[in-house]
Amino acid sequence: MDEHITYVGLDVHKETISVALAVGGRRGEVREHGQISNTPAALTRLLSRLSQPGAVLRFCYEAGPCGYGIQRQLTAAGHDCEVVARSLIPRKPGDRIKTDRRDAINLAKLHRAGELTPVWIPDLTHEAMRDLVRARLAAVRSLRQARQQLSGFLLRHGFHYNRAAWTQMHRRWVAGLRFE
Repeated sequence: MDEHITYVGLDVHKETISVALAVGGRRGEVREHGQISNTPAALTRLLSRLSQPGAVLRFCYEAGPCGYGIQRQLTAAGHDCEVVARSLIPRKPGDRIKTDRRDAINLAKLHRAGELTPVWIPDLTHEAMRDLVRARLAAVRSLRQARQQLSGFLLRHGFHYNRAAWTQMHRRWVAGLRFE
């Protein structure tokens, strides 16, 4: 029996996921399936609606701030799911209109044609380490910015510290300052 493949393009956003289907074969039908909420329960309902005996579902969506939870859920359910880099999706030069529906249809078409480049999916440990490193960098950047703002504020109000800044002694000096 010939295996029936359906390519599913997902345009993922914080609240919703737009779904489009491309039936296998070069000239197969490409259509919008609709929009679902971006929750694991809604994705499970979509899987039950689309799953048919002897049919294979292949999903793809753009990498973005929503992470890899959808990919992990689909893979755990036994389906193939690729996450593609937004910058590596081929675009026509004159195609400037972007809607969720069009993006999902375009993803389904390009996935069926094999023109999408998947990104590496980090496991949970790598993703946690990546989040930790990003959070640390953001905290260091915020600390530096706050120190610069405080130094500028003190300088504007005539308070000069003539030794190394941000030492224990400097912090005691800052804590002891009084303003009118």
